[in-house]
Amino acid sequence: MGLTARQKRIAEIVRVGGPITGQHIADKLSVTRAALRSDLAILVMSGIIDARPKVGYFFTGKSTLGLLTEEISDILVSDIQSTPVVIKNTQSAYEAIISMFVEDVGSVYVVDERNLLVGVVSRKDLLKLATNSNGDMKTIPVVMAMTPLAKMIMVSPDTTVAGAARKVIDNQIDSLPVVKCVDEKTKDYEVVGRITKTNFTRLFVEIAEGKEVGHHK
Repeated sequence: MGLTARQKRIAEIVRVGGPITGQHIADKLSVTRAALRSDLAILVMSGIIDARPKVGYFFTGKSTLGLLTEEISDILVSDIQSTPVVIKNTQSAYEAIISMFVEDVGSVYVVDERNLLVGVVSRKDLLKLATNSNGDMKTIPVVMAMTPLAKMIMVSPDTTVAGAARKVIDNQIDSLPVVKCVDEKTKDYEVVGRITKTNFTRLFVEIAEGKEVGHHK
């Protein structure tokens, strides 16, 4: 179970100022002592702080970084993924550009007639195509610019957020397609989402604010 923003603040107050009484903690947070009863109970049961009669609350030494690690380890890609933007492999590079600007995304996924993933095209790919080609982007197929499926880095919905973040860092990419395998033998995949650096940033902000992590479009 993750801590709320107030519980994290209480833990920090006790860490810095302990031993400290419940009333002094309440005074620092400008709330009543009764309002903190449940928060203090949770922190004591979690082993983050402890209490002694006539002494007050004191920090046990359990790392708040460790708590954050525990909280993140339970979060899956499916909890924070965004809706993917896709185009057909029969469409043009120009149509891919339009999709990117309309949807405000840095990459779009290319699918075939069965809606199976065949590649991804990024802004950088399209810029490179425009620079190296003298043709009209409206007549150039998007497949000419895309990175094919065989070279793509992907994650599944049940991949942990930490695992997905590691793939983004190790491969120096901005986003990952979230896929479900349709056929193991033929390695056919359906793209069901996307996860970007923005998703990771939003997750950490919500954890810091004590909000419940949910799905984001």
